[in-house]
Amino acid sequence: MMTRRSTGQWFLQALAVTGVVFATATAYAGEAPPASDDQQSVQELPAPQNVVPESPTPQDSVPQSPVSEAPVQPSPVQSHARPETGNPSIILKGHLWRTKPGIVFLKTPVGLLTLSSKTTLKDFRASHDVSFWLHDAHLAVDIRNRSNGSLVHRYLSGPFKRHDEAENKLWRWTPEGDQSFDFGAHERPLAALREGNPVTVEVDEKGVVIGVHDLQFDLQIGQIPVEGASAHLLLTGTVSKLKSNFIFFRTPIGVINVNAKIGIKDAKVGQTLTLHMRQRSVVADLAAPNATAVTRRFVTGPLAFASPDRASIRLWTPNGEQVYPTDRGKAALAGVREGNPITVELTGDGTVVDFYRLN
Repeated sequence: MMTRRSTGQWFLQALAVTGVVFATATAYAGEAPPASDDQQSVQELPAPQNVVPESPTPQDSVPQSPVSEAPVQPSPVQSHARPETGNPSIILKGHLWRTKPGIVFLKTPVGLLTLSSKTTLKDFRASHDVSFWLHDAHLAVDIRNRSNGSLVHRYLSGPFKRHDEAENKLWRWTPEGDQSFDFGAHERPLAALREGNPVTVEVDEKGVVIGVHDLQFDLQIGQIPVEGASAHLLLTGTVSKLKSNFIFFRTPIGVINVNAKIGIKDAKVGQTLTLHMRQRSVVADLAAPNATAVTRRFVTGPLAFASPDRASIRLWTPNGEQVYPTDRGKAALAGVREGNPITVELTGDGTVVDFYRLN
């Protein structure tokens, strides 16, 4: 059973209306994931209210979600909710792998991220980089020129909320904190929305809404970030299906799949899975169905011995760095150089069960 069940249910419904949902993408490295019976296609997801798509979505699309003299944006009220807090939360950077009209395939440190839309993403170039944030019920996507960092597009998704002191301003979570945005030329479609309705808008750097769009995304978790890569992910959900090396993972933001080769063993359908990813570290917690107590924890990260005699190693966890004795891992650790990934399996109370090399 997922944590925060009611919030998760609302969020999944909201993203489905907006057209934002996780599903399965073809991995660009390693094995291609099998198709999921739970996947939804872009064609099945309606565009936001009052937005007319410019053209139909291609049949082979990936399954899955001007104002002159604009007023100066007032100083934003900073939110205490940092981008890396909350569950779900994701922070990734990506660069172009390939593209087709309305669909952009991006390589990220954890796998393939796909953005798709019927109303935008028409001008994506190989010289553009993407920053992607997901924080609870909010999504932010920045597309910038790699050469100078100038903004090309910023998309913000989440529940509709007016500014408390201005009826024609939209209140939005952003990675920099909560900010308000003038409705601009899009007052008519935005004014028709009720408080809490999901909506995706494009905004400029002057604090004005310059577009109302549909936007879907898809993330394949297929690898551990390499050294120097920046990545953050926290998701909790239920194991809904197992096929080959892939775990189909039903989360508050839809069904995604995770390659078990990132360090997860013996997952069972119905178990609760909480997945943490931070830089080169992965922690996967498994709990029995309808239970919160962790029964197995798999901690994966770059090998770092904690003592000169190599009697223990140090790995990152959500609770801080932890030290684990290596007496049960002598065979698995033999010949492994420091810095190479290693997995430690633990019981629910933190006792070491075994060590594994990543395939």
